[in-house]
Amino acid sequence: MTEHAPSAWLLDRARVTLVGLLFSFSVLSYFDRTILSIAAPQMMKDFGVSPTAMGSVFSAFILGYALLMIPCGHLTDRLGPRRTLMLMSLLSALFTLLIVAAGRPGLGTLMGVVPALFTIRLGLGVVTAPLYPACARMTANWIPPVFHARVQALVMAGSSLGAAIAPVLFTWMLLRFGWRWSFALAAGATAAAGVWWVFYARDYPPEKERPAASNARPHPGSWATLLANRNLLLLTFAYATLGYFQYIFFYWIYYYFGEIQHLSPQVSARYTTVLFLAEGAFMPLGGMISDRLTRTYGGQFGRRVVPIAGVACSALFTYAATVSSTPVRVLACLSLALALSSWCEGPFWALVTKIGGEHVGGAGSILNTGAQIGGFFAPIITPYIAAKAGWSWGLYVGSLVVLCGALAVYFVRIPAEQPASVTEAAAV
Repeated sequence: MTEHAPSAWLLDRARVTLVGLLFSFSVLSYFDRTILSIAAPQMMKDFGVSPTAMGSVFSAFILGYALLMIPCGHLTDRLGPRRTLMLMSLLSALFTLLIVAAGRPGLGTLMGVVPALFTIRLGLGVVTAPLYPACARMTANWIPPVFHARVQALVMAGSSLGAAIAPVLFTWMLLRFGWRWSFALAAGATAAAGVWWVFYARDYPPEKERPAASNARPHPGSWATLLANRNLLLLTFAYATLGYFQYIFFYWIYYYFGEIQHLSPQVSARYTTVLFLAEGAFMPLGGMISDRLTRTYGGQFGRRVVPIAGVACSALFTYAATVSSTPVRVLACLSLALALSSWCEGPFWALVTKIGGEHVGGAGSILNTGAQIGGFFAPIITPYIAAKAGWSWGLYVGSLVVLCGALAVYFVRIPAEQPASVTEAAAV
């Protein structure tokens, strides 16, 4: 096989389009999982649903997402990333569309509105679970290892963009089309991406020979090996601490701006959008820095130093936010805290593609399960700490937790990644 220079790998039309589709799946997934919270006030009025009941509906997604993460990683390794992402996108579109039928008349008449919404959101979480493990598998198949961190970070940055644009765009859609047609349009966009993917994507590039089926499919021993892998367990623990830290922002930052900083709902919404846009902008940057350092100094240095440095700076900016005197300074510090923590994403997923080998889907699902476990506890523990010691301590504990993750990353041991050619070693 003829080797390609990095510029050829990066500028190759097929690979650019493929990465663009993975990025779009990430954007649309976070858009679809976020929009219910935006439509909820109107739906609660329409169907007489209490805030407590709607809270249980919100939790249904993460429950299904977390519980099915590892089985869906197994599915990814068996079916391949192309078919897995096809099913993920088309079924996600279906469950997003089913929200339209959750009221009365519809499924709400048969089983009650809240049980119908809970079931649909649980289903959406289940079918979304293989998204990032399958993206990691596709990256491992198509992209040279020295570019994994930037590509993985770019794909993950789609989540930040989806979370950032959902409040503005979906609010506009609600005002113009109503909540039922808005969900239908969101489902249509997700389905369109899935159809494009079906006709365009392949599991492997043309010049890369597909591994034998017997080697590509996981077997019981492969899962035992993954679960006993010291480096994967350390990385999963680190990702759990990152999930804890970041989910504080996902669930409580709007409240923090409004109730603790005493900002209006409109200003709180704008500040929250700015914060997630900053995260999305910094995420690919962390991947690019990690890739450059990996090519220059090897993976042992390049894959570890970026997340460690990002988390350390993130903790410092979190502290700075709690002692800042103006809302603008608080916003700047918290934006940098979240953005610098996102430097972990690219290196972590680049590491999991290397650790997982032919079982990247399984390894990625184990890694992502860690993030969901951390994310599950953060919304519960943070307000408890805040009630006892103040919101500053709620943020401090999040910083201490993620610093423990940085310490775990220090003990991860990986082989140095060697460039494929002299040209690749010298490339930017």
